[in-house]
Order: sequence, then C-alpha cells, then structure tokens
Amino acid sequence: MLITHDTECALGILVDLLNTAPEVGGFEQLSSLVALDAFVARQDLSELDAVTAADLAAVQQLRGRLREIFTAASTERAAELVNVLVASVNATPRLTEHDGHGWHMHYFAPHAALADHLAAELGMALGLILMAGERERLRRCEAPDCARVFVDLSRNRSRRYCDSRTCGNRMHVAAYRARQRSAADDAAVTLGVS
Repeated sequence: MLITHDTECALGILVDLLNTAPEVGGFEQLSSLVALDAFVARQDLSELDAVTAADLAAVQQLRGRLREIFTAASTERAAELVNVLVASVNATPRLTEHDGHGWHMHYFAPHAALADHLAAELGMALGLILMAGERERLRRCEAPDCARVFVDLSRNRSRRYCDSRTCGNRMHVAAYRARQRSAADDAAVTLGVS
C-alpha cells in the first residue's frame, strides 16, 4: 500500500491525539490550553489561529468520535462514521505547497477551527486507509496493560505493540521469563524434584 507523506503525517497526528485520552494514560493529557498548544506545536499544524477554550472542548469531543472510527467493529461502520465526520466539517480539498513539503492536499479551509481542521484531515486519512482495504492496520497495542493505539505501517503488517522499546520489550522479557520458569519446572519434574 502506498501511503503519501501527508496521509502518513495525518495518521501520526491521529495516533498522537487518540493517545492523549484519559483511558490511555490514566489522566486527561489535553486538560488545558497549554497542553493543546503543545499538541499543535508538536504536530506542526499549519494555517491555524490561536486556540481557545472552545477549541479544547471541541478537540476532546472529536477525539472520542475518531476513536469510535478507529475501533469500529466493521469497515462499513467505520466508513459510515468517516462520512458523517467529514460531511460535518464541509471538507474542502485544495492543493497547497508550504514549509518545504511540496505539493500536497489539505482538506480543511484556511484558518478553520482546530477541531474542524483535524476532523477534515484525520477523517480523510482514515477514509483513505478504509478505501485501500487496510483497516487492519489500525491497531491497539497488544500489551495487556496498554490502551495506546497505533497505525501499523510495516510492510508485512506484523507490528504488535505501540512501541517496541517499551511495551514490546517488556512483553518479550515477560515471555522469556515465562519460558525460563517453564523449562525449570520441566527440569524439576524430570529429575523428580517438586
């Protein structure tokens, strides 16, 4: 599957936004305008006006709608939700070239409210994933104590954890220790030791 640079960036923004939810980290990570400004800066979002308290509430609400799409039980349900989301913000596709990124598509009106900007961009990115028949790339981390999500962009769709250095490493160490305990238990049984 060929994913363009701007779609890959939008999917990165989507994952970052979804992983700010209280159910992921145990607390609301977008709890203030300072946190929302930091999110906007971290994602290098363009053509925005200063964020307001209304933006904060709208982005938190949008995050829930995006999570519903991300975790939908079927492609049909996800597509239905994407269509409703994108229609609600009157997405306006336009070609643009800025900040050294070359020509790419923006789906939001210049200076749109932050939630509308995100709904258009992230909704279209999700729509492109669905259209390509790649919904299985939208994943939740397989570590039992992690609620983070990610988009598996690996060639063979084999990624299982949100981060190989944290959850992946922790799960691999746990599996190794379990195998060692099992081997020790088997050896003890073989030797007649209990």
